[in-house]
Amino acid sequence: MTSILNKNKKFMIAALAPALIIYLFFVFYPIVRSFIFGFYDWNGLSDPKFIGLQNFKDIFADKVFWLSFKNNIFVVLISVLGQIPLGILAAVALSGKLKGAAFFRTAFFVPMILSTVVVGLLWTTILNVRTGLLKVFLQLFHQTTTPDLLGNPKYAIWTLCAVILWQFVGLYMVIFLAALQNIPAEISEAADIDGASEVTKFFKIRLPLLWGTIASAAVLCISGGMRTFDLIYVMTGGGPAHSSEVMSTYMYNKTFAIYQYGYGSAVSLVIAVFSFVLIIISRTLLLRKANEGGL
Repeated sequence: MTSILNKNKKFMIAALAPALIIYLFFVFYPIVRSFIFGFYDWNGLSDPKFIGLQNFKDIFADKVFWLSFKNNIFVVLISVLGQIPLGILAAVALSGKLKGAAFFRTAFFVPMILSTVVVGLLWTTILNVRTGLLKVFLQLFHQTTTPDLLGNPKYAIWTLCAVILWQFVGLYMVIFLAALQNIPAEISEAADIDGASEVTKFFKIRLPLLWGTIASAAVLCISGGMRTFDLIYVMTGGGPAHSSEVMSTYMYNKTFAIYQYGYGSAVSLVIAVFSFVLIIISRTLLLRKANEGGL
């Protein structure tokens, strides 16, 4: 028996080794090298010059960085407070005997399978103040002016958050649908016998049992919000006047627009640290809530 287990272990190691080597070489090693370059002054061409913590001092003294950090936290908050509740509500509504539930499930999930670049171009076209569908729609109500939702610093970040919600709510709907289906039917049947309403069953039965799934969904929201890049880059590029700048676009502009590769690497390390801290805090709090029995 022991020899069979040893052979299985050797077989599994041999089977996993190629993928592990590729991952270490093409993913792990570049990440580590990128973090190391955060301590160097490097433009991508000349020899790197070690400068210690100077890049990090410059980052924390840069007002644009703190603006991008504030916008990033805003995106994370909107994602967590928007995608998770809307996903739960959609899942609860579509888990019942709603007519056309299959169609609505598909409709909610379709934006998720679209490329984020495609989504960005789609909504940029819709919101175009000259030829967009929004202008056509407003003209039906005799509105002669179309708000520039992407070109106005007051509205840009809000508009981007709305598009992010539109794209990713379907993902959390599917996650919570799966979680709801794992709740034993006997619990709901017992509540029905006791005369509990749907609202009571949701707050007293379903929601407490969903806290573990909510904790996992919160991690996905936070990690996705902290590394959001492509949608914002396609739709606004971080503008106007840095009003929609997030840390990833700030890093990209510093790295590839003005060739400060060392500085950009330092920003990537800061993003990783902030993301890790937020994920650990949120997951600890939510899992503690789940272990206490939810609400």
